[in-house]
Amino acid sequence: MGLFLLDYGAGNVQSLANTLRKLGHGFQWIKSADDFHKATSLVFPGVGAFGSAITALETKGLLEPLRAYIASGKPYFGICIGMQVLYNSSTESPSSKGLGLIPCDIESFDNIDKTVPHMGWNAADLLDSKVKSDEGIEENSHYYYVHSYRAKYDPESHPDAAEWAHSVTQYGQEVFVSSIRKANVFATQFHPEKSGEAGLKVLAAWLSESDSSRSRAPSTPRIPRPPRPRDGLTKRIVACMDVRSNDDGDLVVTKGDQYDVREKAPAAPGSVQTQAAGAVRNLGKPVALASRYYIAGADELCLMNITSFRHSPLLDQPMLAVVRAAAEEVFVPLTIGGGIKDTVDPDGTKRTALEVAGIYFRAGADKVSIASEAVYAVERMRERMTEDGIGEGDGTSAIETIARAYGRQAVVVSIDPRRVYVDPEYDGPYKDEVIRGTSGEDRGKAWWYQCTTSGGRENRPLSVVQLARGVEKLGAGEILLNSIDRDGTGKGFDLDLVHLVRRNVRIPMVASSGAGSAAHFVNVFENTGVEAALAAGIFHRGEVEIDEVKQSLLRAKINARI
Repeated sequence: MGLFLLDYGAGNVQSLANTLRKLGHGFQWIKSADDFHKATSLVFPGVGAFGSAITALETKGLLEPLRAYIASGKPYFGICIGMQVLYNSSTESPSSKGLGLIPCDIESFDNIDKTVPHMGWNAADLLDSKVKSDEGIEENSHYYYVHSYRAKYDPESHPDAAEWAHSVTQYGQEVFVSSIRKANVFATQFHPEKSGEAGLKVLAAWLSESDSSRSRAPSTPRIPRPPRPRDGLTKRIVACMDVRSNDDGDLVVTKGDQYDVREKAPAAPGSVQTQAAGAVRNLGKPVALASRYYIAGADELCLMNITSFRHSPLLDQPMLAVVRAAAEEVFVPLTIGGGIKDTVDPDGTKRTALEVAGIYFRAGADKVSIASEAVYAVERMRERMTEDGIGEGDGTSAIETIARAYGRQAVVVSIDPRRVYVDPEYDGPYKDEVIRGTSGEDRGKAWWYQCTTSGGRENRPLSVVQLARGVEKLGAGEILLNSIDRDGTGKGFDLDLVHLVRRNVRIPMVASSGAGSAAHFVNVFENTGVEAALAAGIFHRGEVEIDEVKQSLLRAKINARI
């Protein structure tokens, strides 16, 4: 008897398991329908598509036992999908029926004044401040959200559903339910296990209550919440670690100039060099750096495997071990990139991109990053041109298969474009994307952005706008926008590039490449509307600290999580 976790087979449940262990709580897994009878408290975490979750629960024979468990009055804590399954259904999968405990449907966000998915750190407004201390949610804290569908908070149209609402959150001009609390049920749309110290407090508060206390929560008053002029979404600062094996086979964090990560000979006699010329540049151990950046206040972390896999992504156990170890130390979102594609093991066993992604999710990753494979997928889809000028996917790409199973919020596409200079009077196929410089060293020049693969080593006949619009249609939930020209220069983000892509897609974006100071982060947020910005080398070398960036954002009146 005791605390049980329900794992329906998709999404990153390992992060919650790690969190519970950190908080000092033991637990068991629901392995069969009979285990529901043993549980005195149940947590159902999940990231993924509503329909996939319902289908998996039905296939495993767990849906009706789950319904019976909740009806028994024993404590239940749902997270993300674990909250949404309590509703009637979702427009994400209209044919899939939820538990129907809350008489309302889950619906999609509109993207009129915002990007979708809703991805990042946002506030939660309590509807009844008298219960504030019971569940640990604090109105001055930010929590991590990653979802495209929400339960609208509308006490006038859905009064019975509104009785369940415990807190609400605003995104754009939409107000939605961010947590519910009634009788034995408590659930959050945000991910407490990925919300840093604020999220740990929410879990600790629920776990510290007795089973009987967790079973008798009152309903919350129905309070109208008209939208405010501005939502509470913060701009995200992402720390990225390029990971590869050195010549001894150890995985290290490295960084180079234009992807050359080996140390060079000293520039002049008497200059200091800490590593031998020709050695892979070692800026630290991946897990140690990840932990350092989490403590420093990074909003997200990326681990990009830039080494050649010795066998295949699934047999590259050192990298999987890094992900598992990092997930035990950090409680913010973790993205893994490198090798997320269809592969074949040395023994001939075929591995799909979906299978590779699933293994990384089970190890503790929250999102996977796809790069070259996304370029090839868009090139194929453009062969099936449609009226929108983008093309049609065939359903087999890594983006499509992973998004279908785990939700588009789990799929990041990393884009590596470079400038192609043309005559200022250029009238070719990319004329609508041409940027004409007006100041500094770019004055009088004109260029468009060509996409590349293999870390910038191979040019492809595809523009950055064609690729960005293509991956959005295929189902990507976020774009990580690099710049071959700015990488490692410290000159600042390529604002022209970021703005060009930002105005052509309606999914969140992370600006990358070129950051050399805290002011560069302020510039990219003020001038492009991008949701997040990433840096690597300046953080690794201690040239700029994460807190320094956050404080600069706050001084510029840009919302940031402290």
